This record gives sequence, C-alpha cells and structure tokens, in this order.
Amino acid sequence: MTRYLLAGGGTAGHVNPLLAVADRLRRDDPTSEVLVLGTKEGLEARLVPARGYELATIPKLPFPRRPDAAALRFPGEYRRSTATVRQLIRERGIDAVVGFGGYASAPAYSAARKEGVPLIEHEANARPGLANRLGARYTRWVGVAFEGTPLPHATFVGMPLRVEIEELDRSAARPAALAEFGLAGDRPTLLVTGGSLGARRINETIAARAPELTAAGWQVLHIQGGRGELADPGVEHYRLIDYCDRMDLAFALTDLAVARAGAATVSEFAALGIPAVYVPFPIGNGEQRFNAAGVVAAGGGLLIDDAEFLPGWVDSGLLPLLSDRDRVAEMGRRAASAGVRDGSDRMVALIRSALAGSS
Repeated sequence: MTRYLLAGGGTAGHVNPLLAVADRLRRDDPTSEVLVLGTKEGLEARLVPARGYELATIPKLPFPRRPDAAALRFPGEYRRSTATVRQLIRERGIDAVVGFGGYASAPAYSAARKEGVPLIEHEANARPGLANRLGARYTRWVGVAFEGTPLPHATFVGMPLRVEIEELDRSAARPAALAEFGLAGDRPTLLVTGGSLGARRINETIAARAPELTAAGWQVLHIQGGRGELADPGVEHYRLIDYCDRMDLAFALTDLAVARAGAATVSEFAALGIPAVYVPFPIGNGEQRFNAAGVVAAGGGLLIDDAEFLPGWVDSGLLPLLSDRDRVAEMGRRAASAGVRDGSDRMVALIRSALAGSS
C-alpha cells in the first residue's frame, strides 16, 4: 500500500488538478491512501472533504513581499509549519509528497526534503508561482501543464483534468446540455465566461452587443459569475446565468468561447477542441497571457487585451469571426492539436517514476 500526501490549494487552479490526480491514484490502486494538505481558508477546505478525502490543515502563510512585521514573523512561522508537516509524514508513513502550488505546498516541499521522502510537483501555470519555484530546487520530478514553463527538470504532462471533462463525449452530451440550458439545437453556441469571480470587462462588452451577436445567427450562453451585476436584457437566444455547476454540459454545446485565460480554462478548451477568444486578466504577474500562448500560436485561439475588449472590437473582430463558420471549425481543430486529455495519467506516471527511482 502506498501512502500519498498531496499538498496545495487556495484556488480552483490548484485544487482541481490535485483532485484529478487523487482520483486517478485511487482508481489505479484502491488500496492506496491519499491525504491532502491545505489550509482552512482555501477552496480545498470545502472541495476535498466533499470528494471523500481527508484534509489536514496548516496555517495560511503567504510569502512576504515587503519588509514589514509579517516578514519578520515569517521565518519562525515557516519553520513551525514545516515541522508540523514533517511530523505528519512520519506519523502517517507517507511514501511520496505531491505538490500543486499554493500556500500549503512550500512547507510540504521543505518537509519532504528534510524527511528524505520522494517529492513530485505539478505546475499549472506557464509562469510558475513562488512555492513551485522553491520546490523545483528540491526534486527532479516536475510536471508542467504548458510547454516551456521555466522550471528546472520540467516534464510536460499537461493539465490533470476533472474526469467529467476528460471523458466528455460532446456529441452524446449535447441533448442533455440543450435541455439543461434551454437552448436551441439549430444554432451554434458562443460561451462567455470570466470564471467564478466573473470578468467585468467581458461581461459588460458582451451584454452591450447581445442583439448583434444573436442577429449573427448564434446563441449566447453567458455565465457572468461574480456578484451577478448584469441584468438580463431579454434578448432572444441570449441566455444569462450567474453560475454553472455543469461546465461539462456547457462545453458540450460550445462552438466558440470568450473567456479569461486561466490555466484550467485554456487546458480544458484545448483538450476538447474548443476555439476561444482569450481576454487575459490584466492584473497580476501576467501568467494568463503565457497560458494562452501555445494554443494561440497553434491557431486555436485569439488573444485580446482586456483594455481592447470593447463593443467596437466585437463589431470589428468577433462578429466577422462568427460569420466565418469554416474558420471557427478550423480553429477548433487547431486547438485540439495543442490539447492534452490524459494529463492525469501522465502525472501519475511521473509519480510512479519518482517512487521507482527512489527505491
């Protein structure tokens, strides 16, 4: 029996690939034990127990970015968190630590190194975070979701996907999807989403051009997220919803998408052959532009700056694209050429290699 400690969390970008790998480990070897390390504040606090895994928590400990009181406290707090994880590794007989980034990962990486336990990490973004940049110094088993991710010993494995996405048969799921969202079966579908937090620029621009988009012969499934600030304009063939619990069904209908360029979004679209107009989040370290770079270079998507995604660009850029169904279909084929559906299997194979190499 192999015992794994999977560390990471905070956002869906860390938690979802962690759960995908956990599910694959448990499916391949039902005797294995999976313990997840996270924080009480992260998304993992809800999603991990709901998926049937045990969650151990440590305090949320952001890396200090300025010389202040928190920076002075950080070394001692980091040592205490590392010591807690070391004790957990010993008490639970952990055979391998697998990290996915986020607040809980860095102490887990340090603990694995000190305990001499095989360490494997997965980096979901094309531009790696601080925790995984640290962890990559301690191991040669580093899986990345995007080619060219600047980490030592990087092995391209793609993104471990949720099983409902990995195994989605879009044609077979289409009737259920039409019924779920109340959409027409004789129109192509434009999916618009800014993620669970929403994207104000995308939302406002698409809502302002809803009549023109539907007049082009398309229907729009607009998931606004966030606080649900938009009011439904009542345009025929334009469906506005606040949240979507069945993104697999939304993807089953999608002929073209407009979205942010989070790592999971880009990976899921490419895996399913969904072409997209990517509007990267304009704040942060710019990782979203890098996430979309590969599929855009392959011809499977367009990259538009947030500041440029205005109603005028819909008129000059999006509407002409919608009118060229052959181009949209070719973009879908090119997106699929850059996608990976077996990221979970590839990541598990990397974990097995690390265990074999440490024997």
